[in-house]
Amino acid sequence: MKIILTGATGTAGSEVLRQALADKDVTDVLVLSRRPLDIADPKLRVAVLENFLDYSAVAPQFAGYDACLWCLGISQTEVSKEDYETITYGYALAAAQAMQGLGEGFRFCFLSGRGADSAEKSSILFARIKGKTENALTRLVQPKAWHFRPGYIHPTTAPPRRRLERWLAPLTPLLYRFLPSHIISTVELAKAMLYVAKRGSSLRIIENDDIREISQR
Repeated sequence: MKIILTGATGTAGSEVLRQALADKDVTDVLVLSRRPLDIADPKLRVAVLENFLDYSAVAPQFAGYDACLWCLGISQTEVSKEDYETITYGYALAAAQAMQGLGEGFRFCFLSGRGADSAEKSSILFARIKGKTENALTRLVQPKAWHFRPGYIHPTTAPPRRRLERWLAPLTPLLYRFLPSHIISTVELAKAMLYVAKRGSSLRIIENDDIREISQR
């Protein structure tokens, strides 16, 4: 299997990359990135892309790939409302449109988030734009899209990077015990996304508990 990956340096995407490179079923990983990665692997290829709204320069490299795992994202607290919508909605939709001709079996796995609002009416920017993005991807005939809605993504194979991750680190055992539907490990998320990329799922919206269940298959 050959996969395309975005967000490979982020909390979720870096674990997806690690799991994909270790997966015997994955023969090729094409990472779309603004800059070269500091790792090397026989399976890994990196396509440097300056503008995530325009894939014309890299689209010829998509031929023969089976799935895209879209892990690119940013917190709504780090950018303006306009930039958040561009990064969350604009980038993902432009990529999916550039992948429309890759065949009926091509799968697009979108990393959304718990609380995404399919009605697109939430007063919370994150929920509204994630829901808008899910809806737009679903309306595309091709590629067929699946939407992952994890709760707090707990980094388990790398040290916490963000302030929130460092603050929550001592509390994660309690979250797993008392609020398991609100937390998922990076390993569980990566395994679930790779599973769906390979085999699909009857669920198009995959909530936190579904992610955990799929990761154990």
